Amino acid sequence: MQNMEGRASLSHRLGLALILLIQITIIPIIGFSLTYLIDIDRENFGISIRAELFYWILVSGLTYGIICLALALIVGGYRPSPVVERGGWIATVGLSRRKYDPELIDRAKMSAYSSPYGKMSRLVANRIKSDQSELFAVHGGLQLLAVPSQVLLISIPLIIMEGIPEELIRKDSAFELGMLGYVIGLWISFRVQPIISSQFVGFAAMFRKILWRITKISWILPVIILWACARVILQFSLTSLGIDISQWHDVQLEGLILNFVAPEAQVPETAIIDFLVAISVLPMAAFTTISVLGGSNGLSPWMKDKEEDLENLSQQSLPLPKDEEEIEEQYEEEIENEEDNLISKDEKDDEEGRMIDIPFNLFG
Repeated sequence: MQNMEGRASLSHRLGLALILLIQITIIPIIGFSLTYLIDIDRENFGISIRAELFYWILVSGLTYGIICLALALIVGGYRPSPVVERGGWIATVGLSRRKYDPELIDRAKMSAYSSPYGKMSRLVANRIKSDQSELFAVHGGLQLLAVPSQVLLISIPLIIMEGIPEELIRKDSAFELGMLGYVIGLWISFRVQPIISSQFVGFAAMFRKILWRITKISWILPVIILWACARVILQFSLTSLGIDISQWHDVQLEGLILNFVAPEAQVPETAIIDFLVAISVLPMAAFTTISVLGGSNGLSPWMKDKEEDLENLSQQSLPLPKDEEEIEEQYEEEIENEEDNLISKDEKDDEEGRMIDIPFNLFG
């Protein structure tokens, strides 16, 4: 196993892991509770709690959180270093006998390097290389940069379901077609997000710092605000467009789970709206947190940018460039040394010649 470099502190990594856990569990439950659990009676000016929806809120929150986490991991190309060193997910889970095969390891490294998760992790690692205290600022900035993609993911199913004429598609298949468009949009968003983040992550992190100092809002509240706004906009759009959502009531996954856990539990009629909001907001938020967590956990040498390796190699193996004056002085010194060597050689030859002539002089 190769050593990691650039690992952030344990407290920072635990904080990011806690944020990820809250994003996929607490945020859906809070969003559903604010929507359904509290019933306001405007006529009698009373407030009541709809306890019959408690099971649905809990089950649907956990179900949608798990679904969104799976989408973030699969579409984002999540491959941690231990998985790559074993040859990929198939070899790691035991579905292949070629564990630790060099060919599979090379393929896994190439896939992890070019995946959205790899690009975002390198981006985070480069940003916090000099200052690890900016880790949460970078995370907040990337969360802000993900908002346009989240809004787009909410709009794509609506545009497809309402924009395509009914004579071009089969009856009662608009929802399936909208989900297909959502999956394609999610795949594109995950691959475009690293490009956008690399250009504006500095400004987004700075704006996040200013926003934190002015408003003192938490790291989770922006996602909750986005959730609430997205749900209001989505419900208003569906109502104004006259889209009948009752036909999609049977495709909800949490309804199937509730039949086993609590058969008598009730499911709201507008639960499909919450499903669309969850799969539009949570996958991108979870993907961003996972990428920041991966970048803060340290990068293997093969995960780093190739330009950085070439730069380090050149600095270690090649001498520093010299000025023209230093080059001329060195050249003059070399010439003087050569002349001194020639002179000393000639003197040595003369002495040897005189030593040979001495016996002949004796007989002269």
